[in-house]
Amino acid sequence: MQTRILETDGLTQQVLEDGPEGGPLVLLIHGFPELGISWRAQVKALGEAGYRAVAPDMRGYGGTDRPERTEDHSILHLVGDMVDLVRALGRSDCTVVGHDWGAPVAWHCALMRPDLFTAVAGLSVPFQPRRAGGPPTPAMAALAKRAGKGELYMNQFQAPDAHRIFETDVATALRKGFYSYDGATPDGRQSTGFIAPGHDFLSEVPDDATLPPWMSPPHFAEYVSAFGAGGFKGPIDWYRCLDLNWSLTAFLQGQKIRQPSMFMVGERDPVRHYAGQHEARLKDWLTDLRGQTVLPGAGHWLQQERPDAVNAALIGFLKSL
Repeated sequence: MQTRILETDGLTQQVLEDGPEGGPLVLLIHGFPELGISWRAQVKALGEAGYRAVAPDMRGYGGTDRPERTEDHSILHLVGDMVDLVRALGRSDCTVVGHDWGAPVAWHCALMRPDLFTAVAGLSVPFQPRRAGGPPTPAMAALAKRAGKGELYMNQFQAPDAHRIFETDVATALRKGFYSYDGATPDGRQSTGFIAPGHDFLSEVPDDATLPPWMSPPHFAEYVSAFGAGGFKGPIDWYRCLDLNWSLTAFLQGQKIRQPSMFMVGERDPVRHYAGQHEARLKDWLTDLRGQTVLPGAGHWLQQERPDAVNAALIGFLKSL
């Protein structure tokens, strides 16, 4: 594996890559709060299987540029970054794979540029069609109110200073974040995504939270270093663009993904508390869904918690194309 910097139109992107130069291209898109190195096990396995695997640090993260304006983190920018990355790599098509926030980016890559992204896989976050009834944050607030569960963390993230709680103590913030969504975390200590009144994303997590079993201290130090240097404003700006994204994507209303696709989720992934209902209707929107897997006992950090299972599923999917 190697890390290098690529200059694309208006953005400098850092990527982790492996595999033969001429192998079929696979883009691996990370989520929050992660980096391209979150895909290290997949980059290695896909490279050994003959694919050209490329995992970028996304806009606002790690070694990639961090635009200052919130609105420069819209879904159009994120998809555009991946379109331009494919071009910078000298390719005309690829398979796109996304985890967490990277999954909606991957789904939208497939929706917007089916000519370029000829197959798509999502981990942890299922495809969610655009709501015809209005932007998402009021709907999420209403959902939390009906459930009597306080406030969904994504609504809290709309505040202009929401990123500050993560920057006060970066190591503690990351440790709590990884712990609260991990499959090894006991019931009652995992996050549900809903925040009780008077609390925030981090205050709800026990102070004695430990690193997940799969997270080694040296690997954790890589995250602490990257987010200590780059901060959390850019990553949280992705959430602040949720309603903007809705306003920008009316042209996608009702559109289905017709390329070959697959979806994987951990059985104990907290995302299922607030997005799990979309899993049941995936076949309605992904017309060539070739696999839908729930990994028993796994949490949210699927590709790092269960690398062998994820690698096998991805390679099997790629071979079916």
